[in-house]
Amino acid sequence: MLRTLILAATLTLAACTDPAATTFRGTDITGAEYGKSLTLTDHHGTPRTLADFRGKVVTLFFGYTQCPDVCPSNLATMADVLRQLGPDAERVQVLFVTVDPERDTQSLLAQYVPAFDSRFLGLHGDAAQTSAVAKDFRVFFQKSGDTSGPNYTVDHSTGTYVFDPAGRVRLYVKHAESAENIVADIRALLAGK
Repeated sequence: MLRTLILAATLTLAACTDPAATTFRGTDITGAEYGKSLTLTDHHGTPRTLADFRGKVVTLFFGYTQCPDVCPSNLATMADVLRQLGPDAERVQVLFVTVDPERDTQSLLAQYVPAFDSRFLGLHGDAAQTSAVAKDFRVFFQKSGDTSGPNYTVDHSTGTYVFDPAGRVRLYVKHAESAENIVADIRALLAGK
Protein backbone atom coordinates (compact mmCIF):
# COMPACT_ATOMS: atom_id res chain seq x y z
CA MET A 1 0.00 0.00 0.00
CA LEU A 2 2.80 2.43 0.95
CA ARG A 3 4.57 1.64 -2.33
CA THR A 4 1.41 2.41 -4.27
CA LEU A 5 1.03 5.76 -2.52
CA ILE A 6 4.67 6.69 -3.14
CA LEU A 7 4.39 5.67 -6.80
CA ALA A 8 1.17 7.68 -7.21
CA ALA A 9 2.76 10.75 -5.58
CA THR A 10 5.83 10.45 -7.79
CA LEU A 11 3.72 10.19 -10.96
CA THR A 12 1.58 13.15 -9.87
CA LEU A 13 4.67 15.30 -9.29
CA ALA A 14 6.17 14.24 -12.61
CA ALA A 15 2.96 15.17 -14.41
CA CYS A 16 3.03 18.66 -12.86
CA THR A 17 6.60 19.35 -13.94
CA ASP A 18 6.99 20.91 -17.36
CA PRO A 19 10.21 19.54 -18.85
CA ALA A 20 10.26 22.41 -21.35
CA ALA A 21 10.09 25.06 -18.61
CA THR A 22 13.04 27.42 -18.60
CA THR A 23 14.90 28.17 -15.42
CA PHE A 24 16.34 31.65 -15.77
CA ARG A 25 19.36 32.83 -13.80
CA GLY A 26 17.82 36.31 -13.45
CA THR A 27 14.50 36.87 -11.68
CA ASP A 28 11.60 35.87 -13.90
CA ILE A 29 9.07 38.74 -13.90
CA THR A 30 7.08 37.55 -16.92
CA GLY A 31 3.61 39.09 -16.80
CA ALA A 32 4.63 42.07 -14.64
CA GLU A 33 2.16 44.94 -14.81
CA TYR A 34 4.90 47.56 -14.89
CA GLY A 35 7.72 48.49 -17.23
CA LYS A 36 5.54 48.51 -20.31
CA SER A 37 6.51 51.72 -22.04
CA LEU A 38 9.06 54.42 -22.43
CA THR A 39 9.35 57.38 -24.73
CA LEU A 40 12.76 59.04 -24.62
CA THR A 41 15.39 60.35 -27.03
CA ASP A 42 18.57 58.46 -27.86
CA HIS A 43 22.05 59.97 -27.93
CA HIS A 44 21.71 60.51 -31.71
CA GLY A 45 18.64 62.71 -31.17
CA THR A 46 16.15 60.07 -32.36
CA PRO A 47 12.92 59.63 -30.37
CA ARG A 48 12.68 56.03 -29.15
CA THR A 49 10.06 53.68 -27.71
CA LEU A 50 10.38 50.01 -26.76
CA ALA A 51 8.47 49.10 -29.93
CA ASP A 52 11.44 50.33 -31.99
CA PHE A 53 13.39 47.26 -30.86
CA ARG A 54 10.83 44.50 -31.52
CA GLY A 55 12.55 41.38 -32.73
CA LYS A 56 15.50 41.90 -30.39
CA VAL A 57 16.16 41.09 -26.77
CA VAL A 58 16.43 44.45 -25.00
CA THR A 59 18.30 45.15 -21.78
CA LEU A 60 17.39 48.35 -19.96
CA PHE A 61 19.48 49.90 -17.18
CA PHE A 62 18.94 53.19 -15.35
CA GLY A 63 22.04 55.13 -14.30
CA TYR A 64 24.10 58.24 -14.92
CA THR A 65 27.42 59.08 -16.53
CA GLN A 66 29.17 60.38 -13.42
CA CYS A 67 28.37 57.24 -11.43
CA PRO A 68 31.62 56.07 -9.83
CA ASP A 69 31.02 52.32 -9.80
CA VAL A 70 27.70 50.58 -10.51
CA CYS A 71 26.98 52.15 -13.91
CA PRO A 72 30.37 51.62 -15.53
CA SER A 73 30.58 48.06 -14.18
CA ASN A 74 27.09 47.30 -15.54
CA LEU A 75 27.97 48.65 -18.98
CA ALA A 76 31.29 46.77 -18.97
CA THR A 77 29.46 43.54 -18.11
CA MET A 78 26.96 44.12 -20.92
CA ALA A 79 29.84 44.71 -23.36
CA ASP A 80 31.25 41.34 -22.24
CA VAL A 81 27.80 39.77 -22.73
CA LEU A 82 27.70 40.98 -26.35
CA ARG A 83 31.22 39.66 -26.97
CA GLN A 84 30.22 36.24 -25.61
CA LEU A 85 27.05 36.17 -27.71
CA GLY A 86 29.08 36.48 -30.90
CA PRO A 87 26.80 36.82 -33.96
CA ASP A 88 23.70 36.64 -31.73
CA ALA A 89 24.69 40.04 -30.30
CA GLU A 90 23.13 41.61 -33.40
CA ARG A 91 19.76 40.46 -32.00
CA VAL A 92 20.28 42.33 -28.71
CA GLN A 93 19.90 46.03 -27.88
CA VAL A 94 21.46 47.50 -24.73
CA LEU A 95 19.76 50.68 -23.49
CA PHE A 96 21.10 53.02 -20.80
CA VAL A 97 18.54 55.49 -19.41
CA THR A 98 19.98 58.46 -17.55
CA VAL A 99 18.46 59.39 -14.20
CA ASP A 100 20.47 62.62 -14.25
CA PRO A 101 18.96 64.63 -17.10
CA GLU A 102 20.33 67.83 -15.62
CA ARG A 103 23.94 66.88 -16.35
CA ASP A 104 23.66 64.01 -18.85
CA THR A 105 23.17 65.89 -22.09
CA GLN A 106 22.74 64.18 -25.44
CA SER A 107 26.36 64.94 -26.36
CA LEU A 108 27.69 63.56 -23.07
CA LEU A 109 25.65 60.37 -23.48
CA ALA A 110 26.93 60.12 -27.07
CA GLN A 111 30.50 60.06 -25.75
CA TYR A 112 29.98 57.93 -22.66
CA VAL A 113 27.62 55.09 -23.61
CA PRO A 114 29.20 53.99 -26.92
CA ALA A 115 32.63 53.99 -25.27
CA PHE A 116 31.61 50.62 -23.79
CA ASP A 117 30.20 49.28 -27.07
CA SER A 118 29.24 51.22 -30.19
CA ARG A 119 25.90 49.39 -30.40
CA PHE A 120 24.70 50.65 -27.00
CA LEU A 121 22.19 53.49 -26.90
CA GLY A 122 21.94 56.16 -24.23
CA LEU A 123 18.43 57.50 -23.64
CA HIS A 124 17.43 60.78 -22.03
CA GLY A 125 14.46 63.01 -21.42
CA ASP A 126 13.65 66.07 -19.39
CA ALA A 127 13.03 65.80 -15.64
CA ALA A 128 9.32 65.04 -16.06
CA GLN A 129 9.90 62.35 -18.72
CA THR A 130 12.65 60.78 -16.63
CA SER A 131 10.43 60.66 -13.55
CA ALA A 132 7.54 59.16 -15.53
CA VAL A 133 9.68 56.40 -17.03
CA ALA A 134 11.33 55.64 -13.68
CA LYS A 135 7.92 55.43 -12.03
CA ASP A 136 6.63 53.04 -14.70
CA PHE A 137 9.67 50.80 -14.17
CA ARG A 138 9.57 51.17 -10.37
CA VAL A 139 13.06 52.63 -10.40
CA PHE A 140 14.20 54.72 -7.45
CA PHE A 141 16.55 57.68 -7.91
CA GLN A 142 17.40 60.84 -5.99
CA LYS A 143 20.24 63.30 -5.75
CA SER A 144 22.47 63.01 -2.71
CA GLY A 145 25.55 64.68 -1.30
CA ASP A 146 26.04 68.37 -2.09
CA THR A 147 22.83 68.98 -4.07
CA SER A 148 23.29 72.76 -4.09
CA GLY A 149 25.76 72.56 -6.98
CA PRO A 150 26.90 70.27 -9.79
CA ASN A 151 28.94 67.89 -7.61
CA TYR A 152 26.11 65.70 -6.33
CA THR A 153 25.75 61.96 -6.74
CA VAL A 154 22.57 60.11 -7.60
CA ASP A 155 21.35 57.16 -5.57
CA HIS A 156 19.45 54.80 -7.89
CA SER A 157 18.16 51.28 -8.43
CA THR A 158 20.84 49.02 -9.86
CA GLY A 159 19.10 46.17 -11.67
CA THR A 160 18.59 45.57 -15.38
CA TYR A 161 15.30 44.77 -17.07
CA VAL A 162 15.35 42.31 -19.95
CA PHE A 163 12.66 42.18 -22.66
CA ASP A 164 12.06 39.31 -25.04
CA PRO A 165 11.92 39.81 -28.83
CA ALA A 166 8.13 40.27 -28.63
CA GLY A 167 8.68 43.33 -26.42
CA ARG A 168 7.50 41.78 -23.12
CA VAL A 169 9.41 42.44 -19.91
CA ARG A 170 10.67 39.02 -18.79
CA LEU A 171 13.60 39.32 -16.40
CA TYR A 172 15.11 41.48 -13.70
CA VAL A 173 18.85 40.98 -13.39
CA LYS A 174 20.51 42.02 -10.16
CA HIS A 175 23.63 44.16 -10.28
CA ALA A 176 26.90 42.20 -10.42
CA GLU A 177 25.31 39.15 -12.08
CA SER A 178 27.91 37.32 -14.13
CA ALA A 179 28.10 37.87 -17.87
CA GLU A 180 27.83 34.10 -18.34
CA ASN A 181 24.47 33.96 -16.54
CA ILE A 182 23.12 36.92 -18.51
CA VAL A 183 24.27 35.29 -21.76
CA ALA A 184 22.44 32.07 -20.83
CA ASP A 185 19.22 34.00 -20.16
CA ILE A 186 19.50 36.01 -23.37
CA ARG A 187 20.12 32.87 -25.41
CA ALA A 188 17.00 31.31 -23.87
CA LEU A 189 14.93 34.36 -24.80
CA LEU A 190 16.35 34.41 -28.32
CA ALA A 191 15.32 30.74 -28.62
CA GLY A 192 11.75 31.67 -27.77
CA LYS A 193 11.64 30.52 -24.15
